[in-house]
Amino acid sequence: QMVEDPDELAVLEEIQHELVLQEQLVIEEYERSLQFDEECLNAMLDGLEASDKIICPVCRKNNLTVRNHLVLCQCGLYITTQDMTEEKLRSLLENTITEHSYRCFHNPEFTVTSGMEEETSLLMSCSVSLNVRFLE
Repeated sequence: QMVEDPDELAVLEEIQHELVLQEQLVIEEYERSLQFDEECLNAMLDGLEASDKIICPVCRKNNLTVRNHLVLCQCGLYITTQDMTEEKLRSLLENTITEHSYRCFHNPEFTVTSGMEEETSLLMSCSVSLNVRFLE
């Protein structure tokens, strides 16, 4: 159906022009949103790569301090060790949690234990699977 009235044609062209402008604005907003999301993701990834600190498995808030014969945290975790490094501790934590995740879908909990004759140690436990003495 052809529009013959010049006034109607002008109105339709104006509507079409406004729709095109609105579409362009939506596309620009979407592209800005994508760019912002990408910048946020890159910043998070940069932060993860730059952070070589180990988060305490007990409190899950503070970073652990690792010395040759000591692992400690502000939360009170204090374990005497033999020749421990951050790399060894990170590897122990990652391997133990990964091994647990192969057998169980639940998140393990870490606690510090000490007995009358025992040295203080880090214990990983799960409400579903067995306890594992982790770091002594």
